Amino acid sequence: MRAAWYERNGPAHAVIQVGDLPDPEPGPGEVLVRIRASAVNPSDVKSRAGLRAKMAVPRQIPHSDAAGEIVAVGAGVPAARIGERVWTWNAAYGRWNGTAAQLCALPSDMAVRLPSTLDYAQGACVAIPLLTAHRCLFADGPPTGETILVCGAAGVVGHYAVQLARWAGAYVIATVSGPEKAAHAEAAGAHAVINYRTEDVIARVMQLTAGAGVHRIIEVELGENLDMDLTLLRDQGVLVYYGSKTPVAQLPFYASILKNVVIRPVLMYTITAQQRAQAIRDIARWLADRGLASTDNPNGARFAIAQRFSLAATADAHACVEAGAKIGHVVVDID
Repeated sequence: MRAAWYERNGPAHAVIQVGDLPDPEPGPGEVLVRIRASAVNPSDVKSRAGLRAKMAVPRQIPHSDAAGEIVAVGAGVPAARIGERVWTWNAAYGRWNGTAAQLCALPSDMAVRLPSTLDYAQGACVAIPLLTAHRCLFADGPPTGETILVCGAAGVVGHYAVQLARWAGAYVIATVSGPEKAAHAEAAGAHAVINYRTEDVIARVMQLTAGAGVHRIIEVELGENLDMDLTLLRDQGVLVYYGSKTPVAQLPFYASILKNVVIRPVLMYTITAQQRAQAIRDIARWLADRGLASTDNPNGARFAIAQRFSLAATADAHACVEAGAKIGHVVVDID
């Protein structure tokens, strides 16, 4: 099979190779997926760069998220799954054979039936971003009737958090860093959008909420925004975070305890099987309820794909994600 891989951590163009590797075979309880599209997430480029931990295997095929079809099954897996269109999760988490390849063998439950409304590129965008957004919003009960602040709403997780929050019946305030990103958040369904580079976020949120603040905050940059978040939360509010460029965030004791706030970290890779199963069911219901966005269905689900690359250009795809300028997903098409 053709695949991309790296054998040491480092810059994308210095370490990523593309060539031929032996075809994997599905073991007991596994399926073999013919990958059609593989999404590049920020966690993929951080793992390749060695920013979180040094690689623990001699060769790593990157990427966890993908979509394709099952072409073979291992012992214990019904043969009826052969031919099934699927999307994958955690393919490269603690495993050497990710989805930047023509074939990927992985446990059967890590290949989920792909809704017929989604093409392969859209299906590759589901796992990390949508499961993360769902957990952020639903870990403490449905946000129905609440006011939600989504920070960094033009990012892929924030983009889905806005959509899922609207679907659940929340009032959604979004923060972004520019006009193009503001339009992206508005199209996703945000009721109000704040450009944090030109507006006072605290003042604007308090104006929008008549001084009451928000019930929940979905935070992409905990280290920089913690003080602001605690100011904006109502009593008993929930601060959910899934990212922080700043490695250490100091928690103001009195500001948090006086409001009895809940502070919840979310890492999609390590949520429980029950939590993941509920997210998968809810995402399927969301897609069934809303359909895909179109001229005739402006409130439908939106999958924004910023750029697509060939397998041979996997290093370019990583560089695109690292540059931070894109709005939407970066997808590698596996021909």
